[in-house]
Amino acid sequence: MNKQFRSRTARGIAVASALALTLTACGRGDEGGGGGSRGGSASPGITDDSVTLGITTPLSGATAGPGTCTVAGVKAYFGAKNAEGGVEFGDGKTRTVEIEALDDAYDPQQAKANYDQLKDDVFAMTAGLGTPTNRAWREAAIADEVPQVLVMTGDPLFSDPEESPWQLGFVPIYQNEGEAMGELLASSTGEHKVAILSQNDDFGEGYVEGFKSAIEGSDNIEIVNELTYEATDTSVDAQITELASSGADVFFNAMSVTPLMISALQKAQQVNWTPSWFLPSNTSSPGAILEPGGAAAYPGIYSVAFSKTPAAPAFADNEDVQTYLAALKEHGDYPDPPAFPHCQWSWMVGATLEQAFAEMTEPTRENFMEALRSIEGFEAPLMLPDTSVSTGEDGQPAVSTVVVQKYNGKGYDTVETFE
Repeated sequence: MNKQFRSRTARGIAVASALALTLTACGRGDEGGGGGSRGGSASPGITDDSVTLGITTPLSGATAGPGTCTVAGVKAYFGAKNAEGGVEFGDGKTRTVEIEALDDAYDPQQAKANYDQLKDDVFAMTAGLGTPTNRAWREAAIADEVPQVLVMTGDPLFSDPEESPWQLGFVPIYQNEGEAMGELLASSTGEHKVAILSQNDDFGEGYVEGFKSAIEGSDNIEIVNELTYEATDTSVDAQITELASSGADVFFNAMSVTPLMISALQKAQQVNWTPSWFLPSNTSSPGAILEPGGAAAYPGIYSVAFSKTPAAPAFADNEDVQTYLAALKEHGDYPDPPAFPHCQWSWMVGATLEQAFAEMTEPTRENFMEALRSIEGFEAPLMLPDTSVSTGEDGQPAVSTVVVQKYNGKGYDTVETFE
């Protein structure tokens, strides 16, 4: 098999026993607050017949597009399972899975308020989008012993079992994505000048850190200018204009805000700057971002992925894709073709949760976390070749493998070299 450029940190250190010790150390006795249960008694949010999951995610505002997808995919997955009779758990019971989702508009304070509203009624929190919004209630979830798992942030903090014993990220950490892009560029034999624009927070810093580590020592690559922007900014025109004057032929743009990514693509064309672009996976949607941004004007648009793109011709007749699209329309309240990869990712979250449920022998949050941390090499539906779900790697999220892809005008093709 040809080598594909992908980022994988595979230390292979099992953490199940460490997690159990950590949970014991941070546990508070039965009289202490609303999170865990001891001795096998059921935790909040689960009965013999059903389990309820909570989601706080942006359903309005600038990030509503991907945020809506984080709910739609999970609802679609479990809606289809519920229609078939429910999900079989490891304790021998079959349960329906209910979803309670609240809008946080990508506002950390609202995300914390949503968590406070949901925590006593749900078994676990999952799938919500955003680093600042998930961070806003992370410490509360630890104190309350409420699982905050398979969330849509690449912040490494959520995949550190010592710092975050009740957490687990789903998508690759930012450093992994940036590193994979840097590895592809470093494979080029040509001379390249790179301009960087990154979000001024952990998101942007993580991407840039991974990218720079991969190109370090490459004599043919020079970073000629590097700027930042705030996630609350309404325009990056000034930054694009300045970076265009650098003469860079490669643009590494660590940006998470959909409207800003579209306007950046458009502004660069207005100032006659057409470099090759590297984009994060969460702002690389062909239909929602690249087409309105006029991406066809550029010699190459590169990103990373671990899920199939339904719009890509290569997957038009794929059975997994067809099953997913039908369920998304029928059960996910999402009648249109999925505009963001988060729809696929949250479908995978549903499949991963089902794997954990199948290993649960007690209806408790502690037992759920142990089961979730035991998944290894699970090829969830919609996953690309050479990617999988493994939850026991120290410091890594559920998905730590990605492949680099190039935009082909409709979807993406996996690539081995930078052109």
